[in-house]
Amino acid sequence: MDDLTLDSICNIKLYQRKKGYRFSLDAILLARFVKVHKRIKLIADLGAGSGVIGLIIAKSFPWTTVHLYEIQDSLYELCKTNITLNGLDKRVEAFRRDIRDIQGEHRERYDMVVTNPPFRASGTGAVSPYDERALARHELTLTLEELLCVCSSILKNRGYFYIIYHAQRMGELVSLMRNQRLEPKRIRPIYPLLHRNATMVLVEAVKNGGIELRLEHPLIVYSSKGEYTEEVRQMLS
Repeated sequence: MDDLTLDSICNIKLYQRKKGYRFSLDAILLARFVKVHKRIKLIADLGAGSGVIGLIIAKSFPWTTVHLYEIQDSLYELCKTNITLNGLDKRVEAFRRDIRDIQGEHRERYDMVVTNPPFRASGTGAVSPYDERALARHELTLTLEELLCVCSSILKNRGYFYIIYHAQRMGELVSLMRNQRLEPKRIRPIYPLLHRNATMVLVEAVKNGGIELRLEHPLIVYSSKGEYTEEVRQMLS
């Protein structure tokens, strides 16, 4: 385990690689954005990485069962380790799968799907020399359209969908979501600083939901002093 760090966040513990993919603040903001009603029992986390989002949700909402889907062997193994580390073996399970292969066997199975996908289009931005980071940040093996197709397919009617995505691609995101019958219900823009442009957006959608969208107040990450705002600090606790 010399190549791993053991980190604590949001009441969970997590092994991560020193080099390779490591979760960012985006994952925490998404995990804290979701609303998990009592009728939501089965949740899928697509592209789970080391499992941080699904584990936070499972720990926060003890009536849920969470399935973590991850295509990379190294991250899948970390998912399994982290599930056991947090004592969640009875309610959380990891699967080493290409999510495009699960549409048929899991059609309309899940009450909720959550994902923190690659948000840089292929051919844009610098690609990390570490494969884990490259696949996590760039659409190298899975496009946004393919991802949304899978999400809609495995969601039950009126199931909930949550995603965090790049603000500059929000128009594309909403258009493709609607093509897959994922109707946006809440959008919250994320600003690094008060007087900067939004960099990311948090989106909640409902499969086959009605047209009714609420644009929520902005989430400001840093204060003028360069410290996390009080709201973000609370999310990290």
